Amino acid sequence: MNLEIIKDILLDALKDSASVFLFVFIFHALTSFFEGRMASFIASKKAGAPVIGSLFGLIPQCGTSVLGSDLYARGYITAGTLIAIFLSCSDEALLVLLSGGFAKIIPSLLILKFVIGSIVGLAVNAVVKQETAQNLDTYEGHAHSENAIDSHLLHPLHHAFEVFVYVLVINIVMGTLIQLIGEENLSSIISGGKHLTPLLASILGLVPNCASSVILSELYMSGNIAFGALTGGLLVNCGLGILVLFKRKATIKSAMWIIATCFAVSVASGYIICFVNGF
Repeated sequence: MNLEIIKDILLDALKDSASVFLFVFIFHALTSFFEGRMASFIASKKAGAPVIGSLFGLIPQCGTSVLGSDLYARGYITAGTLIAIFLSCSDEALLVLLSGGFAKIIPSLLILKFVIGSIVGLAVNAVVKQETAQNLDTYEGHAHSENAIDSHLLHPLHHAFEVFVYVLVINIVMGTLIQLIGEENLSSIISGGKHLTPLLASILGLVPNCASSVILSELYMSGNIAFGALTGGLLVNCGLGILVLFKRKATIKSAMWIIATCFAVSVASGYIICFVNGF
């Protein structure tokens, strides 16, 4: 590759990454003001908690799964409600898709994740009977234990910068690969193994980091995976939330079957959607 091509790859990657940074920062700064209240609302519900949890999980940031795990670890919500939150959350994917000009698929993605999360969460609660602690009058969580500058400015800024770096690296790598391999050759390689993409996307979604949701979004936007594979990968993509469960000895065993349930649902959903859409 000559210097002109390298320059174009870097400039395109920087431009796309900058728009993602802006979206992520503004969104996280705004949502930091009502996370605790929403968590308290979920914990106050009984039979309908998985539906409320699934709705809460649609907020595109890693904080939703972390709050859900914290509520579960403290005994305020059931496993079914936590699974509903995990299946519906998308980490940073929605913001990446929105900033990348793919807003038209977001309603379908949100509806699918909300419906699947609600149904599975309600089913798990019906099968696994579990008592919860008394309702919270107010749930402060982690955000309000810090000062306002940290909660509403520095943390959103830090997280937005992390996402910016992930997107920048992914865009540079993908742009370079396309130039080296060639668009036609790359499409041929991916289309040859397209029947494995729902499974592979779900495995990638297991990575407890917002980088996995960014990668899945970028792969979809570049035409490398289908909508079904994207949906499957994002269903299991619960970000940092699962790490909160593994950090507590009392929730390690339950964390294993909770993530296994999410993974099974994600793979099945990915293949069903791909089959309906003709792959």
